[in-house]
Amino acid sequence: MIGIIDYGMGNLRSVQKGFERVGAAAEIVTTARQIEQADKVVLPGVGAFGDAIAHLRSQGLVEPVREAARSGRPFLGICLGLQLLFDVGYEDGEHRGLGLVPGRVVRFDFSGLPGASNLKVPHMGWNSLRWDRPCPLMSDLESGRHFYFVHSYYVVPEDANVAFGWCDYGRPFTAMIWRDNLFATQFHPEKSQTAGLTLLRNFAAL
Repeated sequence: MIGIIDYGMGNLRSVQKGFERVGAAAEIVTTARQIEQADKVVLPGVGAFGDAIAHLRSQGLVEPVREAARSGRPFLGICLGLQLLFDVGYEDGEHRGLGLVPGRVVRFDFSGLPGASNLKVPHMGWNSLRWDRPCPLMSDLESGRHFYFVHSYYVVPEDANVAFGWCDYGRPFTAMIWRDNLFATQFHPEKSQTAGLTLLRNFAAL
């Protein structure tokens, strides 16, 4: 069973429906015990970094999420769920994240960047994702496929090897990471039509 963690942030039902469309059983989970029992774990989310980590702490889910990511079970972060994996985020102050991936989460800043004055924040809409090595999550997909984004902040990993996929929005940024059993995307696969459903199907098959 795929456990989708509910910590009060984001439209969990859309993620669940995405898995249902590819024939995968997915349940919304709210407790440490349910997270522990899930075969695969998804950390989704839409909203502010500080609020999200506060919700996880208030519900006693910080350590269960960390343990799930370190357990070897397939783990997928989506959008804010990607950002929370990192050490620190700078949305409305400085907030410590889950510390599973060394690095930080910063806001798009196009000041002084030639030709970027017309770019808006948040980055919203379709953008092409590039990658340069095989990944089980991207089976049957080719580099350059388009996925759907809604975000004002992006991740900056300390270890370049963690970065798997990149997009261009004013400048290149990391839009997907992969390390062992840990996968996470800045884009929303559940909103990315055929390509996104393929990614979800591949995750369910791990």
